[in-house]
Amino acid sequence: MDSFEKQLQTFYDKAITLGTEYGGQLILAIVVLVVGLWIIGKVSNAVRRHAVKGLPDETLAQFLTNIFEVVLKVLLVISVASMVGIETTSFVAILGAAGLAVGFALQGSLSNFAGGVMILIFRPFKVADYVGAQDVEGVILDIGIFVTTFETFDKRIIIVPNGPLANGNITNYTASSVRAVEISIGISYSDDIAKGKEAMEQAIMNDPRVLKEEGNVVAVVDLGSSSVDFLVRAFVKTDDYWSLFFDIRPMLKSAVEEVGLTIPFPQRDVHIIQENS
Repeated sequence: MDSFEKQLQTFYDKAITLGTEYGGQLILAIVVLVVGLWIIGKVSNAVRRHAVKGLPDETLAQFLTNIFEVVLKVLLVISVASMVGIETTSFVAILGAAGLAVGFALQGSLSNFAGGVMILIFRPFKVADYVGAQDVEGVILDIGIFVTTFETFDKRIIIVPNGPLANGNITNYTASSVRAVEISIGISYSDDIAKGKEAMEQAIMNDPRVLKEEGNVVAVVDLGSSSVDFLVRAFVKTDDYWSLFFDIRPMLKSAVEEVGLTIPFPQRDVHIIQENS
């Protein structure tokens, strides 16, 4: 019993000694931790509000604010640990080594993250744009931090990593309010070129979807093997592009045929030479 009482007394004395030596530091560290977390919460909320207003995408603003908040909390924990006498040098070294290892392990993901940040900042396209990139064409459904989601005309959903997407060529078909419908159409060599040109010009100018002030073109561009080939370029509002794209061929065919011209098809004359025996 005396031995147990001695052990209790020893433990009590050590506790009093530690409490006397480190109690003030521990209480101060707890106060700093609580107050620091409160301040970080206030600062993060303020940064989040300003980021949402200043950045073009709310997802990017939320993500960057979360990173900012995590960094502040890590720094606070390291500071509090040093206040209670914990050696933080090795702790920081372990964090750095772990971060390096994670960076190597997630190299592809980090590339996609960087690509997503670049896309959200510079905005080469937005949701609902029709875009072609990485051998994919479709309407943008979603722009995430790591991937972008396309929907094709046949309703396929294609998910493209942001790393290659941000580093490759991007064609945004709907970024401009005006687009040109271009096709090639030929008439026979025996037809009147001026008459054909006039008929095609009249056809596109009579269409209400064609913008008359945009410099539409009807011009001979090639003398083909069986036809005189015209380039027809008609400018329309982007929303009218596909409707005119599908209508312009039958429209021009009818216009050419109404003035008595023909659209030839490839023909070849075959001469048979018969030798006498």
